[in-house]
Amino acid sequence: MPKILRKKLIREPDVFSYVVEAPRLSQKARPGQFVIIRLHEKGERIPLSLADINPEEGTITLIVMAVGKTTTEMSLLKEGDEIRDLCGPLGQPTHIEKYGRVILVGGGFGVAPLYPIAREFKKAGNEVTAIMGARSADLLIYEKEMTQVCDRVLITTDDGSKGMKGVVTDALKKEIDERGADLVMAVGPAIMMKFVSETTRPMGIKTLVSLNPIMVDGTGMCGGCRVSVDGKSHFACADGPDFDGHQVDWDLLMQRQRTYKKEEQISFEEWKKRHEHMLVKEV
Repeated sequence: MPKILRKKLIREPDVFSYVVEAPRLSQKARPGQFVIIRLHEKGERIPLSLADINPEEGTITLIVMAVGKTTTEMSLLKEGDEIRDLCGPLGQPTHIEKYGRVILVGGGFGVAPLYPIAREFKKAGNEVTAIMGARSADLLIYEKEMTQVCDRVLITTDDGSKGMKGVVTDALKKEIDERGADLVMAVGPAIMMKFVSETTRPMGIKTLVSLNPIMVDGTGMCGGCRVSVDGKSHFACADGPDFDGHQVDWDLLMQRQRTYKKEEQISFEEWKKRHEHMLVKEV
């Protein structure tokens, strides 16, 4: 079973980086793809984006925030622990070519999967600008990593504690007005990607978004990840996760993402009651 080789707390108190042993997967995986993990025999399957791929070391990097049952359970794992199932690489890789000026917009944890994507766009000869947004400076992640692979990194915070005060679309409008763009790609919360797409629509700038709907098997069998793009149904796990942001039915996507919110909350609360003794331990 895949072993956790390195674990690091990258943002207090609940965001962790995991370097996981995956020799075969790391040889096949490409930026933009994802994996599905199951922690143990009775665990649920959850999709996680690839924050880095290292075929030389035979590892992948996953970034996890402890917000629900499975992610909280994963936060309790230590270096040397094993993951029951690691399935991937899944989905289609991000299409990389020389566009010219590429702007990558990351909201919250959407910044992490943008790191290997930014690196490949830069290798392809593009001028790469990253716009990273968070509610406050202490919620930012991967700033150092993005600085290493991008020509410019712009930061926005809702409270103005770092960078421009405002949201990512404020910086995006300013950047396009001043310097233009040949491609925009956004990764993060659906509402953020929707507004990025609406910002670039009247400008006619090609805009890619990486969708993360409800997902079970990751191969197109269950249909849980169905999304409407240009009026047609697609499976985000097999056809995506990247789609044309101007053609996504955002309201339907966000409605479907909320389908099991109540059940997820109940499951998490029941899990916490059963594992209260574990949650007080130092991670």
